[in-house]
Amino acid sequence: MLTVRELLAELEVSLRAGEGGLDAPVRWVHTTELPDPTPWLSGGEVLLTSGLQLERASEQRAFVARLADHGLAALGVGVGLGHDEVPPAMIDEAQARAFPLFEVPYDTPFIAVTERAFTRLVNESYELLPRSIAAQEQLQRIVLSERGLEAVAGVLAALVGGAVLVYDGRGKPLARHTFRRDIEDAAVAAIGAELRERTRRADGNAFVPVHEQLSARALALPVPSGGMPGAAGTGRPQAWLVAVKDQGGLSELDRLLLQQAVTAVALELLRLRVADTTERRLAGDVLSELIAGDVAGPELHRRLEPFGLGGRVTALVLHAGEERGATARAEAALVAALREDAVSALVATHGQLACALMPGLLDEELFEVAERVHARVRAQLGGAVHAAAGRAVPAVRARETFHEARCALEAHLLGHGDAGNGHRTDPAHLATYRDLGSFALLLSLQDSDALRLFCESVLGPIEAGEGHYGGELVRSLEAFIECNGQWEAAARRLVCHRHTLRYRIRKVEELTGRDLASARDRIEFWLALRGRELTAGGARARTASPVP
Repeated sequence: MLTVRELLAELEVSLRAGEGGLDAPVRWVHTTELPDPTPWLSGGEVLLTSGLQLERASEQRAFVARLADHGLAALGVGVGLGHDEVPPAMIDEAQARAFPLFEVPYDTPFIAVTERAFTRLVNESYELLPRSIAAQEQLQRIVLSERGLEAVAGVLAALVGGAVLVYDGRGKPLARHTFRRDIEDAAVAAIGAELRERTRRADGNAFVPVHEQLSARALALPVPSGGMPGAAGTGRPQAWLVAVKDQGGLSELDRLLLQQAVTAVALELLRLRVADTTERRLAGDVLSELIAGDVAGPELHRRLEPFGLGGRVTALVLHAGEERGATARAEAALVAALREDAVSALVATHGQLACALMPGLLDEELFEVAERVHARVRAQLGGAVHAAAGRAVPAVRARETFHEARCALEAHLLGHGDAGNGHRTDPAHLATYRDLGSFALLLSLQDSDALRLFCESVLGPIEAGEGHYGGELVRSLEAFIECNGQWEAAARRLVCHRHTLRYRIRKVEELTGRDLASARDRIEFWLALRGRELTAGGARARTASPVP
């Protein structure tokens, strides 16, 4: 790696200031007569100028300060044209900043400096090529072996001789590997904080972390979703790759290896996304058939076992409102919250609910975990998110705990919601099967003749009178009840006009002789709908995702 000290030793020039910065690496040599060339420089350059436009001392000091702040390696001032000698103001500013400043005599053309530097840089590049190719092959083997981000970080840590950290696009750690010494906790915290701030600003540029313990030992590179690795830009990268050298600064080879590793990290993240998509599809099939009642007994146990749900299981359901996209956001937040609590689960959306099937626990432990997960989801979404948990049951009866959790949530909302007795439901409350009260007795009948008879007595007149409505009356009734009697929300869910919905609800009341303004009648309708779902099978889950 060519340094300023080595370059000056090969030239007939005089160092005038900044001896403390002579070990800075030289990345390139550039000439300019602009008063501010920094927009076209990226750091590490040796800049040559005659200073023709720098007449006043204030301009000269500002020029040197800008170059030093921008991370240039050194400044060479040609004398005999614009200035007979290097201006004292430039010397003073460079000395104060330990920024190398050298004088180029009139009879030494700038091209002599650039040719000498380019020759050294090209020779070094040829020397780096075999080592770079070998390192690239090593990284490729790790990616092809599908050993994960930790393995990629481990190989890279050995190659650069330092700690390697991988973060997601929001600054959350994904992998961390050290070489001979661990990285200080304060430095890790500082890197994470800087990444989060850059995420907030949508700044996707590579940067040197600002922390006194890191000095020039560290570099953070973005892993873009598309485009060239390490390219500067705006927006949020899909991940960040950070390297911290154990000793000394990062060499040109280290920087080249990091650029190559960005591609390896991007490929590994792509592989993980493909695997996750496949697992989501498999999980969706399982949960969809479970909720619909299409799979049961030993076959259900066999399907759940690969997801770590072969023993007792329990269901957690969440409702995040009727707004467009609310259920999908709740599902994503639920996946993240369960992962943070290290809970293996299948997560799916079912209608307006985000549902999780997770390992069954004793009541108090179950409620404690469910409350933590609920609190995290509420904190992430920042709105009213209601939740309920079913009791733990053997895996072969998993459908029961889902329906129990769903009924507990709806009973809680129906009994205390805006359209019930006028009191708003507390979103922080976790509803459980205990909240079902006497309703649990009826719902526990499941497939018995008594449950079917009850459902027939309530819903039979509607189904008999559907005629050309083709099932719209029952669907409208269910949407109206689930939306707590809110006409706009129910109509939006059904994708129909609220006047159409009002007509359908009046028709339901005419056919059944019941009044949906009555809390008792509304509860009986709700019980009948849930009972019918238990006996006849419910709608399938639309999407699902596993939580590792």
